[in-house]
Amino acid sequence: MAKRGLLIVISGPSGVGKGTVRELLMDDKKLDLVYSVSYTTREMRPGEKDGVDYHFVDDATFKKMVAEGGFLEHTNFVSHNYGTPKKEVFEALEAGHNVILEIEVNGAHQIMKKCGKENLLTIFILPPDRDTLLARLVGRDTEDPEVIKARLEKATRELAMAKDYDFQIVNDDLSKAVDTIRSIISSRLG
Repeated sequence: MAKRGLLIVISGPSGVGKGTVRELLMDDKKLDLVYSVSYTTREMRPGEKDGVDYHFVDDATFKKMVAEGGFLEHTNFVSHNYGTPKKEVFEALEAGHNVILEIEVNGAHQIMKKCGKENLLTIFILPPDRDTLLARLVGRDTEDPEVIKARLEKATRELAMAKDYDFQIVNDDLSKAVDTIRSIISSRLG
């Protein structure tokens, strides 16, 4: 029987580079990472693919999944719902794979309450500063100014919760941040 995998939660404000960090970590085959694709009710951004970046669903489908207990965690963020599929995560963990979740803080706190510390590693990615975060959000050119404003307001609240995570990593140098997180994961895996 395979050893149960490690559940790795990566959080941080929008625009901090979570997706890029996750993609680079996934390239390291020694970590045996499986990415859990979340469900969302938001619109697909240019370049995103359904089933790869997210499972894009309508509100009715999402609500049905919530009612059926299909999510490990779920939350509403900037007027859209997001959720982590429970079945896929547990199947991968039971098969001995390490599962990486890229989720926001409310979802992360739900998981922290449900899962024991033994097979859970939580990492919060911080921006170097607020100006850099704003520049990254504006530079994505995927959202209107009101959504960016809401994401910045949310970021202020999220940054206050970084202390609840096992590790806080500043993403001021992408390679350095990824190397640090890779080392943390490797150390935890033994």
